[in-house]
Amino acid sequence: VQLQAFGGGLVQAGDSLRLSCVPSERTFSTYIMGWFRQAPGKEREFVAAIRRSGGTTLYADSVQGRFTISRDNTKNAVYLQMNSLKPEDTAVYYCAAETSPIISMNAKRYDYWGQGTLVTVSS
Repeated sequence: VQLQAFGGGLVQAGDSLRLSCVPSERTFSTYIMGWFRQAPGKEREFVAAIRRSGGTTLYADSVQGRFTISRDNTKNAVYLQMNSLKPEDTAVYYCAAETSPIISMNAKRYDYWGQGTLVTVSS
């Protein structure tokens, strides 16, 4: 079981990026999917999560209004559209899957993790 995250890169403040996460199995279309990030020297933190139907989303206060999580179950993919990027958004971004039906900001509730993709925002 793998989660492949990609789309990171080096951008300037104010730019946009879209991250993608593609699970290796179609069963992930039934799971809650989330994005987390970890900046150098800091703990991993929640960014956003989405229910399998896409009808319910959850965001960290720090990204609310700038980031949008979405999913396309027909393509078995989850996306994180990041707009108005700031230098403090610089981090390795991870996608994760939660098999329980409770959408959560708690990383410990997520059962599967991808390898991460680096996003660097210059000022």
